[in-house]
Amino acid sequence: MSIHSVTKNAVLVGIQLSSVRDEELQSSLQELKRLVTTLGYSVVGQVTQRRSSDKSASVLGEGKLKELAEWTGGPGVIGKLFEKKKSKAALKWDQESDEETAEDLEDEIESIDGEDSENLHELSTQDKKSAQIVIVDTELSPSQLRNLEKAAGVPVLDRTGVIIEIFSRHARTKAARLQVEIARLAYVAPRLRETGGNEDRGGGGVGGKGAGETSLELDKRRIRDRIKELKLELASIGNEHQQRRARREQEISVALVGYTNAGKSSLMRAMTGSEVLVADKLFATLDTTVRPMYPESRPKVLISDTVGFIKKLPHDLVASFKSTLDEALQASLLLFVVDASDPAFRSHLEVTQSVLSEVGATDVPRLMVLNKRDQLSAEDQQKLSVEFPEAIFLSTRNKEDLQALRNRIMSYFESNMVDEDLFIPYTVQGAIGEVRSKLRVLSESYNEMGVILKVRSTPENLEIIRKKFILKK
Repeated sequence: MSIHSVTKNAVLVGIQLSSVRDEELQSSLQELKRLVTTLGYSVVGQVTQRRSSDKSASVLGEGKLKELAEWTGGPGVIGKLFEKKKSKAALKWDQESDEETAEDLEDEIESIDGEDSENLHELSTQDKKSAQIVIVDTELSPSQLRNLEKAAGVPVLDRTGVIIEIFSRHARTKAARLQVEIARLAYVAPRLRETGGNEDRGGGGVGGKGAGETSLELDKRRIRDRIKELKLELASIGNEHQQRRARREQEISVALVGYTNAGKSSLMRAMTGSEVLVADKLFATLDTTVRPMYPESRPKVLISDTVGFIKKLPHDLVASFKSTLDEALQASLLLFVVDASDPAFRSHLEVTQSVLSEVGATDVPRLMVLNKRDQLSAEDQQKLSVEFPEAIFLSTRNKEDLQALRNRIMSYFESNMVDEDLFIPYTVQGAIGEVRSKLRVLSESYNEMGVILKVRSTPENLEIIRKKFILKK
């Protein structure tokens, strides 16, 4: 299921179920187009159809299969691409599959009429270009994948395959690469039936099967073993991450969460001054980055940028990236970064909340940031301020907006802090420097015995300083 870097033309396939509105279908297809473009493909057309279910053997009806074939040059029917000697069991399976396909075609729902089709098709089908790959906006079963490839005559990828391929390309750290590889193998394993052979490999020997394992069985066993190895390796890295998080437990942390391409990395760069990758691509950031807020505050605030979320995010990827998303679980405050200029941002917000719920971060305090306000009209901003009265409007290009967000973050944390006087004798070495680096110093005075610092901090951090240097109030 790997995708090569050679530029190809792609045609998109969308299935509109009864519960899906026209606008939702178009929004999902536009997002899929961005995903496909991120992979370097050129989208030349799309085929859509209303269906009662996306579980049918061919996904599309007979007429739409032929329409799809006009884009790809395929046969347009689910026929045999090549003849191959099969076992009786394989022939029986094929017969049952063909019967299932025939039943599905009988139940096919009327395709979209001409007027609706004009609304749903972004590109005209009158001047069709040759497409070398088909991308389907849903997750396909192995048999659906095989049937579509037969009808189209070209490789087929589903939405899950596209997302996993993007993750594979963008993973940078060792942990992210391991997580993506686990998800990719879990995705590939059940689909081996469609590409693997069934010939027996050499006799089993001691503990073997006598007739030998089939190629498919061996391949699946290798994948299971490889996944086990990767998980062990990831667990060891996870322990290192936990140790680093434990060292940061006494520090204030803010995690940026939100839909992919909402502007989290741009905000991270603006708030920390770090060279974080900023790109107008989906899933440009997969690896968690932690940096102190700059100019550095007292007490220090750490900001982390997390992987973006997306609709229909494959479950295996959510599971694989749980250790990455644990940064959000451990955060003192979550910043929900939203692209307020996107008409679909409310559904994006729901996706973010759903994924965070999966990793158990529902109880972490949060603050909504309506980003890209420079792309909003005054009227739109006014309406959103009524709908989200607690939210902060922001443009990462505006220094005043960034300062306002910084002040809001600090005021949130300072609301849980206490002001206190610390007396530090001149004889206590290192205490003044430690206090200045960890606590906010409001004022200071001196006498013949030492320094009196009026500080603002959390009670926990104050207690740590007192115990370390044996200081009194």
